[in-house]
Amino acid sequence: MNIEQALQQRRSVRAFLPQAVAGAKVRALLEGAAQAPSGGNMQPWRVTAVGGQALKDLCAKARQSEPVQRPGLSYPPGLWEPYRSRRFENGEDLYRAIGIGREDKAARLAQLAKNGQMFGAPVGIFVAVEERMGYAQWVDLGIYLQSFMLLAAEQGLATCAQGFWRMYNELLVQQLALPAGYQIAFGIALGYEDRSAPINQWRSSRASSGEWLALQGLD
Repeated sequence: MNIEQALQQRRSVRAFLPQAVAGAKVRALLEGAAQAPSGGNMQPWRVTAVGGQALKDLCAKARQSEPVQRPGLSYPPGLWEPYRSRRFENGEDLYRAIGIGREDKAARLAQLAKNGQMFGAPVGIFVAVEERMGYAQWVDLGIYLQSFMLLAAEQGLATCAQGFWRMYNELLVQQLALPAGYQIAFGIALGYEDRSAPINQWRSSRASSGEWLALQGLD
């Protein structure tokens, strides 16, 4: 599989098989992704992978905890166009794919809650960064994330990046024994895709390049 194929194959998978992923493979992927570039070679990521009973216990604690929205770490307030429409359409398409209507708030909340179970993935990965790091270092985290997800796709594994876990920052900092001054940037569900699950038949759309791409001084 080449890089283009991995890019085409990678997507956010929201239903996983219970099949385990070998710890050695998880380590190899996480270490391989650390070849990602970072400004000043600072490598600001701190990564913890959790599986087995430890992941089950962590997810159970999350279910019992109150989520806390952290200002500035999700979508901007008063989201504007075209981003507002893209986000809205993405959510509607996802729920439509699994037969959940707009008026069925309970079912939508139940689907959202599956984030807290890593969508059934056997491995949960949590990426943290020091609170005093800035915008540029968060960009570095994104590069690390994409590198990891492409390597996972190459190995036939599926992923789902989850900003959801930022709402459980205090719990995770404690449970993962992170050093003082760190915060959770995102979680990643890792495992083998359940290809029979209806939600995994859905594909999110991409904006036409005419909406965001400009070429200057090129033939």
